[in-house]
Amino acid sequence: MSIAQLIGPEQLAARQQTPGLVILDCRSALEDPDYGQRSYAQGHIEGARFADLNRDLSSPVVKGRTGRHPLPDADTLVERLRLWGISNDSDIVLYDDGPGMYAARAWWLLAWLGKREGVYLLDGGLKAWHAAGLPLSLDAPGGEPGDFTGEPDMSLVLSASRLQGRLGRPEMTLIDARAEARFRGEVEPIDPVAGHIPGAQCVAFNENLGPDGRFLPPEQLKQRFAEKLQGRPAESLVSYCGSGVTACHNLFALCLAGYPLGTLYAGSWSEWIVDPEREVATGAG
Repeated sequence: MSIAQLIGPEQLAARQQTPGLVILDCRSALEDPDYGQRSYAQGHIEGARFADLNRDLSSPVVKGRTGRHPLPDADTLVERLRLWGISNDSDIVLYDDGPGMYAARAWWLLAWLGKREGVYLLDGGLKAWHAAGLPLSLDAPGGEPGDFTGEPDMSLVLSASRLQGRLGRPEMTLIDARAEARFRGEVEPIDPVAGHIPGAQCVAFNENLGPDGRFLPPEQLKQRFAEKLQGRPAESLVSYCGSGVTACHNLFALCLAGYPLGTLYAGSWSEWIVDPEREVATGAG
């Protein structure tokens, strides 16, 4: 079974009271760090705990060294997961406003720590939940802490130096989850340098979704990634974005398509450009 699993709003509503189910609200906004916590306080799916992108799902930025969302310290994250009631056998549902980029970051972190079964993304996120006419709650979930015992799998992560050493090798498939205009270097609304890592292909994460905001069928996703892999194994795929968030969306979609989990360049573009010696490309690639 694929480690990428989806759950629909009605399915989640039917399972909300299942003992041991943990729901994490992963809403965030890159331009407004307090958006997620504020939105959670205004209403969330009943029983959900709030997972903050910057405080829980990332570690502090080190100016001049890291990207905008460095990976969290593994031990700290494990302790946080326990406080949320997560154990090794827990079923976990992750959601955000809709596109799934922040929920996918949480999914990837769980996979990195070895939790690869029983983890679901709410397909369509809170937008789909609202569309189904389902209610929100102001409850403050309680419950006992869990006893999760994850360990990070560093084979799933590529550092900037290791990526730099692989550039130009034909066996690597490097994909960029940002929008085409950012990839080409025509606009850059967030980071101080525009462009992309040489040799990358643009695979904009939002194109993993249909017009309804839900993930495309697996066969369509498979074709999408097959065009980029060109016969190379999925294990050769390295995913990056601006800061290691939407890159996880592509890795989730890759697994949803039936491929094995690729590798994350977690520092992504915002880390790549802190070293002026690293090469930058512009245009279509």
